[in-house]
Amino acid sequence: MQEIDFYLVDAFSNEAFGGNAAAVCPLEEWLPDETLLRMAQQHNQSETAFFVRTDEGFALRWFTTQYEINLCGHATLAASHVIFEYLDYPHTEITFSTRFVGNLTVKRNGDWLTLNFPAWATEVVDTPPALLFSSLGIDGAAEVRVGRDYMVVLENQQQVEALTPDIAAMIPLGKMVCVTAPGEHDDFVSRFFCPGEGVPEDPVTGSTHSMLIPYWSKKLGKTQMKARQVSARGGDLRCELTGDRVLIGGQASLYLKGKIYMR
Repeated sequence: MQEIDFYLVDAFSNEAFGGNAAAVCPLEEWLPDETLLRMAQQHNQSETAFFVRTDEGFALRWFTTQYEINLCGHATLAASHVIFEYLDYPHTEITFSTRFVGNLTVKRNGDWLTLNFPAWATEVVDTPPALLFSSLGIDGAAEVRVGRDYMVVLENQQQVEALTPDIAAMIPLGKMVCVTAPGEHDDFVSRFFCPGEGVPEDPVTGSTHSMLIPYWSKKLGKTQMKARQVSARGGDLRCELTGDRVLIGGQASLYLKGKIYMR
């Protein structure tokens, strides 16, 4: 019987029941992809991070309950928390090799961990799909941009918090949807909707800040910003644009540690 350590970590939060939960599994070697997917389905979290130690650091992969994905911020933060806190890792920086986005680094500074991710550009959508507005329940006056996801820019935080979107109606859009606005106490706020996925609204989405940070940096004329994802669980992020990279800082809290038994 094979035993694998299992951690459930609340990322982008310094306490339980906040931020975004991710499952984390350190592995001695890679298991078959089918097994990794079945494990992620059994965990039933939005993402499970799997990593294997290498000569240069760690190789990292992320699985939803449906498939492997190319980038996940909160699960990277959760995996880093496990490495720093529970695996006797002696350094203050981790290098992760990934299959889709090259090497990622995570630095530790006290209780804060900072992800170094690629910056993603967005383009204005001159004629946004009417379905985008109707599924969000807003009129067509908002600015819409597109990169990996749709990004809808509203006037203020109250509008973002008040949204009650029809997630199922978004499915034909073929993309996930980020809604953002200037914040009341932060530089900007956001929410992130995932049509067709197992989690309709992601509580805190590190990867979409690869798209948000360059936009708000230009809009606000600053490179260092504070952000909050105003979902029901919510989470705080420290953000910085540096060239073609974004730095995304957050805290994490261990909720559960256990063992997986595989025959």
